[in-house]
Amino acid sequence: MAESLRELQLRFAAHLRDPQQQPAPARIDARRLQVYRELYFNNIQSLLAANFPVIARTLGEQHWLSLVRAFCREHRARSPLFPEIGQEFIHFLDTRPTDSGAPWLLELAHYEWIELALQISDAPMPPHDPDGDLLAGVPVLSPWCRALAYQWPVHQIGPDHRPTSLPSQPTLLLARRQADGRIAFSELSALLYRLLERLELHPELSGHQQLHALAQEAAVPADAAFLANGGAMLQLLRTRDCVPGTRLETADGPRQA
Repeated sequence: MAESLRELQLRFAAHLRDPQQQPAPARIDARRLQVYRELYFNNIQSLLAANFPVIARTLGEQHWLSLVRAFCREHRARSPLFPEIGQEFIHFLDTRPTDSGAPWLLELAHYEWIELALQISDAPMPPHDPDGDLLAGVPVLSPWCRALAYQWPVHQIGPDHRPTSLPSQPTLLLARRQADGRIAFSELSALLYRLLERLELHPELSGHQQLHALAQEAAVPADAAFLANGGAMLQLLRTRDCVPGTRLETADGPRQA
């Protein structure tokens, strides 16, 4: 029985993804097949290397190319969009056993991917009052910032630093898109990280309410010193474009973004 066009396409695609194990379709010139194989693999490799340059350099050429081969062979992408290939790579890594030589691989991939994710994000900034009182009002959290928690010190990993044992403390980072479009990273204290978490989880609370709840979580009194320190943290987040202001008020109360 003659092979259908769909069957031919599926066999051709399978061969491109895994030329070592999947036979090439018959009656296709070997030189043309080689061109297709190289175009497919080189394009995928280039896209991934652009998304994950630290991983590519840190793993070394042989390990990196082997990982890309495995991605081509094993992963079935859920999105055809080039900007989303980084997220597809993270999904792929998340399904694999931990690499004993690079146990930080998944976290480092997420750390590298978040930069592009924030750069291309088209999430709208909620309406807000840039001069609003961050304690009396309801602080608005920018959609272009992320509080990140990792087991590994991802911001320090590179060809000259490949840790093999987990640190005693997690790595807490802030990723944010600045007014000029560039992405900046900075380290966070545990208290500031938790405040950012609370602003995302409880967007209806005022700054005062957030800080009182934060003090209760930390089992410390919400005294004047704690509230002053909390107010300074909110102001710091405002200067870093993470809390651009407070929710706008209407005659009926806070206006939903």
